[in-house]
Amino acid sequence: MKRSKVGIIGCGNISSIYFTNLKQYPEVELVACADLDVERAKMRAEEFGLEKAYTVDEMLADPEIEIAVNLTIPKAHAFVCKSILQAGKHVYVEKPLAVTREEGQEILSLAREKGLRVASAPETFLGGGIQTCRKLIDEGAIGTPVSAAGFMLCGGHEHWHPDPEFYYEVGGGPMFDMGPYYLTAFVTLLGPIRRVTGSAVISYPERTITSEKKRGKRILVETPTHIAGIIDFENGAVGTLITSFDIMAGSTLPNIEIHGSEGTLLVPDPNHFGGTVKLRKAGSTEWEEISFTHGYTDNNRGIGIADLARAIAEGDEHRAHGDMAYHVLEAMHGFHDAAREGRHYMMQSTCKRPAPMPAENQYEEIR
Repeated sequence: MKRSKVGIIGCGNISSIYFTNLKQYPEVELVACADLDVERAKMRAEEFGLEKAYTVDEMLADPEIEIAVNLTIPKAHAFVCKSILQAGKHVYVEKPLAVTREEGQEILSLAREKGLRVASAPETFLGGGIQTCRKLIDEGAIGTPVSAAGFMLCGGHEHWHPDPEFYYEVGGGPMFDMGPYYLTAFVTLLGPIRRVTGSAVISYPERTITSEKKRGKRILVETPTHIAGIIDFENGAVGTLITSFDIMAGSTLPNIEIHGSEGTLLVPDPNHFGGTVKLRKAGSTEWEEISFTHGYTDNNRGIGIADLARAIAEGDEHRAHGDMAYHVLEAMHGFHDAAREGRHYMMQSTCKRPAPMPAENQYEEIR
């Protein structure tokens, strides 16, 4: 298979794992990186053995690069994605797809106009944990799915992240930060969403950074930090999703549970590729730990870019597709709209469930 040449835009905190992994996938060849701070791009290029360290404009002008990976902060996602598409390159963007629904629609519309592809994180749903759960659901292990519950509860990111301010700006918060993992997993396992509702609050209007570099700096919170949402799926199942930066003393709630007519499935943390899968059949008092049926159970970030390159080469659909990313973006806004306006939010978009990954011993088939 022809390898797609890839460049990374944004050399910040999350980029290291992408640099590491993209050097290993046979579907892609990482050839360049760029950043607004060119010195930071040069440092990453030297660290990972790349010849090209660019400004963003230089990256976009390089005809060799076919896929640009957008690792900028969320409020820059739309501008950078559209610039990549205007330059005639396919784009893979970190989550969320964009900050606003209008920006998300503009990205997808421009891609269609240019005949290019949009792919988006999170790609963790391609890992062995969630893919094993999908296989169990599709094979009827829990019968007919009737409900889902997801919980992402923590005390915020100012305690560890060197630059945590953007997590508390519009376009941040726990729903836009971690909601994409949970909602993408839900869509993968149960299909698209029909409507949502919920409640949302800012529990602490001001936060203090305790990580180094900016220790002691105060952050004024602009976006809800505790969101409790209800989801009606198109297949009739009803879901619950709570995301919070306000749980200061920890929680014992599960990451995700899927309940069906014949059993319950304990789904691992959708922020990771692996984890523990457990199944409890109706009438049983015991949980059974299920062995993975699929590979990619380590930190395999970049697999969505490899899958995009494979799909381009084969004329196939890529799995972390833009329509699903937009559907998730709309649902996240729907929770906030519903909470602010005291109503249900009816989804205007839908999407296809992405194709399942091949079983572990069949992976060569997608190369």
